[in-house]
Amino acid sequence: MTVPDQTLEEAESMVRGHAQELLSVRDLIEEESWREAQKELRKSSAYLKQDVYTIIQAKPGGERPLLRKLYSQLFNNVTRLDYAARREDAAQVWECYNNIVTALNDILSRL
Repeated sequence: MTVPDQTLEEAESMVRGHAQELLSVRDLIEEESWREAQKELRKSSAYLKQDVYTIIQAKPGGERPLLRKLYSQLFNNVTRLDYAARREDAAQVWECYNNIVTALNDILSRL
């Protein structure tokens, strides 16, 4: 990965807002607005991904492995949710969404 053009302070000030935006796809999922959910998911996750990556890179080396694992879990579930929404597989979408909530809470509690 490349070093993002973002300062640690910018990332820290924005990460919770971007996390809330990601979680707001819940409304679109409940309405089964699959295409809109995908668009919002992609937009909000891109910003969140940059924020979290910047913050992880600023952490001491010993803290990074666990954060990277959580980062991977979070964004793998974002990708899975995207594909499940494309297939309109509501059960899979909800499973991925719940995994995202869990991973996000875990990450935010450690940042």
